[in-house]
Amino acid sequence: MIIIGTRGSALALWQANYTKDVLEKKGHAVEVKIIETKGDTSQQWNTSFDKLEGKGFFTKELEEALLNKTIDVAVHSHKDLPTESPDGLIIAGVSSRENPADWLIMREECEDDTRKFSLKKGAKVGTSSPRRKSQILAFRPDVEIADLRGNVPTRIQKLKDGQYDAILLAAAGLERLELDLSDFHVEQLDPEEFIPAPAQGVLAWQIREDDYKLTDVFDGICDYDVMININIERRILNLLDGGCQLPLGAYCDVELNDQDRKLFKVWVSCADAWDKQPKQLYYETTNTEDLPEKIVEHLHRISAKNIFISRDTHENNSLNRWLTNLGFTVESKSLIDLKKLTIKELPKSDWLFFSSKHAVEFFFMQKPDIGTTKIGCIGKSTSQAIRELGLRADFIGQSTDTKLVGKQFSARVGLGKVVFPIPRDSMRTIQWQFPKQQNVIDLPIYATLKVPHEVAETTDLLVFTSPSNAESYLEKNKIHPHQKIIAMGEATKKSLLKAKVKETQITTPTSFDDLGLFRAILSTL
Repeated sequence: MIIIGTRGSALALWQANYTKDVLEKKGHAVEVKIIETKGDTSQQWNTSFDKLEGKGFFTKELEEALLNKTIDVAVHSHKDLPTESPDGLIIAGVSSRENPADWLIMREECEDDTRKFSLKKGAKVGTSSPRRKSQILAFRPDVEIADLRGNVPTRIQKLKDGQYDAILLAAAGLERLELDLSDFHVEQLDPEEFIPAPAQGVLAWQIREDDYKLTDVFDGICDYDVMININIERRILNLLDGGCQLPLGAYCDVELNDQDRKLFKVWVSCADAWDKQPKQLYYETTNTEDLPEKIVEHLHRISAKNIFISRDTHENNSLNRWLTNLGFTVESKSLIDLKKLTIKELPKSDWLFFSSKHAVEFFFMQKPDIGTTKIGCIGKSTSQAIRELGLRADFIGQSTDTKLVGKQFSARVGLGKVVFPIPRDSMRTIQWQFPKQQNVIDLPIYATLKVPHEVAETTDLLVFTSPSNAESYLEKNKIHPHQKIIAMGEATKKSLLKAKVKETQITTPTSFDDLGLFRAILSTL
């Protein structure tokens, strides 16, 4: 008989019974035993996780029961485990990964599609996780944070009772419990943007180190691909000496690259405290040797620098705010001027495609009647600009490779016709991916005029948002060997290379939005 120890919450019991079912299918006799933990008995405390002392808040009693041989296996939500097991215990295996994302669950009257995460201005958001507090405030500094305790059904009930406008919870737990959330608006937060806790969505099976029989049992059901990924995430946590109290998100995913080799992609968000600006990094590699160590070393090396960004922004712009909160000096100034071109007649089409926020702005300021025309765009920033008009994009290209986006969009459109609102001097990279050019209609809606400006030679990093901005910069400035460059998109990079800028100085971000640029800046510096 294998005795499984678990906490008594509905979610913990689901995890234990899931494990029981898996083991029974392998022919084992299994019993589930409930163990009360400090985390369960303190649910009524008005205390957030960042104020709790010690690690293993939800696991200590289960581990003691294992060592005392009261139980044979402890089933944990892996994200709740300390990074180091007590002497005599090991993690014998891990489950497949369920949805790793966080969900923002809000009362329907608090939904606002024009704002980030569809949440109204000034909303009261419930969470006791320092990680979630840190990241939601980075994106939405206007919201009010309130501590939230209790098991999952209790937290949902508190939202229903109106104690909060919205709450943040792990998607995996909610999906496992199959709770009815039909009364709420649920926004799934992209784990590459809103970074989850290390090992979120994964179960850990903990046993005694000398229980060799169970070692073999769990070896047969362990998901070793998931184990590799979460070991990277948890090693980062270990190196930073963190637990539930550390505002750390770490997420590792794997895909095959062009050479059919495993490409490990790691996203990290880490702050000194929940109310401090988190540092955000993205790292990709085919070699995982010392990968967590390299990431943590880079986090420690980041220091404030002088940055020039070739666009006009206000001081509350997300990117400017994130950088200045970390001590960076930022000069934001567009080196081009945009002149509106009047739309005489909007051609009939099946789709509209926008490649920038400027295109959205200049097109819709002329109040065109688009009827039921579908909308496509590239990048989260352009998508957000469309949302702020009360509209939704039917296609969003996420890659910085505009040729790839063009091919994907062309496949989606099929034989339909597309109007492209564009600058007069557009390079038409996306349009050229359409096999039938007669289905492509260019609609010039603004012209680009260069406005050169002198930038201090002491600037450490130059960010060019377009080819025309890069060309305008070079009319009055030189690029010096000590300066690093971020080029928004391959077209901007090509423009710089044409001007004899060294390729080793240039980096391109993984996405066109503010977050992608922020990560590129921190990775470069």
